[in-house]
Amino acid sequence: MTEFSDGLIAFVKRDCATCVTVVPVLQQLIDAGALTQVVVQDDPAFPSVSGLEVDHDADLGLSWHADVETVPTLIKKANGTETDRTVGWDREQWEALTGVPELGPGLANQRPGCGSMSVDPDRVDALAAAFGGGLTTSRTVEFAELEDEFEAMVDRGWSDGLPLVPPTEARVRKMLAGTSRAPSEVVCTVPPTLVDLTVEKIAINAVMAGCLPEYLPVVIAALEAVCTDEFNMHGLLCTTMPNGPVFVVNGPIRNAIGMNAKGNVLGQGNRANSTIGRAVQLTIRNVGGGLPGEIDRATHGSPAKVGFCFAEDEEGSPWEPLSVDRGFDAGVSTVTAFAGEAPRVVFDQLTREPEALVLSLAEHLKTVVSPRLAMAFDAILVLCPEHANRFRDAGWSKAQFREALDKALEMDGASIIRGAGGIAEGIPEAFGETTVPKFDNNGPGGLMIVHAGADAGLFSSIIGGWVNNAMGSTPVTVEIQSGEI
Repeated sequence: MTEFSDGLIAFVKRDCATCVTVVPVLQQLIDAGALTQVVVQDDPAFPSVSGLEVDHDADLGLSWHADVETVPTLIKKANGTETDRTVGWDREQWEALTGVPELGPGLANQRPGCGSMSVDPDRVDALAAAFGGGLTTSRTVEFAELEDEFEAMVDRGWSDGLPLVPPTEARVRKMLAGTSRAPSEVVCTVPPTLVDLTVEKIAINAVMAGCLPEYLPVVIAALEAVCTDEFNMHGLLCTTMPNGPVFVVNGPIRNAIGMNAKGNVLGQGNRANSTIGRAVQLTIRNVGGGLPGEIDRATHGSPAKVGFCFAEDEEGSPWEPLSVDRGFDAGVSTVTAFAGEAPRVVFDQLTREPEALVLSLAEHLKTVVSPRLAMAFDAILVLCPEHANRFRDAGWSKAQFREALDKALEMDGASIIRGAGGIAEGIPEAFGETTVPKFDNNGPGGLMIVHAGADAGLFSSIIGGWVNNAMGSTPVTVEIQSGEI
């Protein structure tokens, strides 16, 4: 039953001291012909009243549809519409609402109520799934009674090879609570099939990836970034290189959702870091059709193909964060998408002078993709705190660091042209008489610098990129929508 008759309706439960207290009041109202319906949430034998049959709200549908948050609740309806309500026990309010004087003689004037069973955290998602109507765009997949739901999802090809969380309607609804955007809103067009990607579809894959609802805004923004022409997700899927989308998160949302920017920042152990990138990849796979061995043609692949997301340690950094470098104001939450490979270590435990450390970093950076190639590939330098402190102690600004690093990254064209040293790979012969920069820092990409990692350890990391600019992928930074944190 989801319809109510006009008149006065009381919602109660036995497991509420105030509800037990007001049973004589309910009988007064019944005797006065004022109360038309009594709904009990738990015990069908409660309350013991005469003259009116009590409705047992066994599935809590009545309470859910009436939006009852507290019991006792007294609701007045006229012409099928609620006109007034009061919660808890308050003699003056009950008498005003019912028009019956001298209610509850001998009772205290006021007593607070208890939480309704329909807003119990253990029940609310299931109730929303049961009574809130179907989701807007997604079909429901029914499993046979004897099917193992975890194995069934793998058998249907939804998995990246790891176990998935079953995206029940209750779980998807709970995930959607992480954003103010409508489930039916189209966020972008997802490659390679170029179908419309709704918030709801993203939420489903976020559930399967193991995300919490508060991660959903980051997942949405990350998908907005990779589904742009500039990022070229379709091309990234098709390449035989091992690259996949890498995400760097900046701004207050890092701390709000508990992301890791410190020890093991590029590894396992943090739920947000581990599942946000995975949710993006599952969405590309399950909605866009980006399946390995089909459109995804990587020769080897890399961990970025499963999910690669981390936060910058802005609080510990001597410099402004990546988001500011990318044109956003400090304090704005952003996600930067980069077509990256697996990280490689920068090993330097001895260098202490900033000038010498720049030279050491440059030697490592020159090997990105190939030590014989220049300007065609971008990279992220993840500078660890101990290395960053060498520049902090010397008073270097980020601009000063970049200038010195760019100088150290200049390469002799003659030594890396095709055929030089008996190696066919290299830059075109036309650059043989010039000095060339390793990275093209005049474009939208180049070398990006991020501060992250444990406070102890003289090991930075480099994340090499895919072919840059129009031939490949350009890093894209998207603001995470306000009101979604």
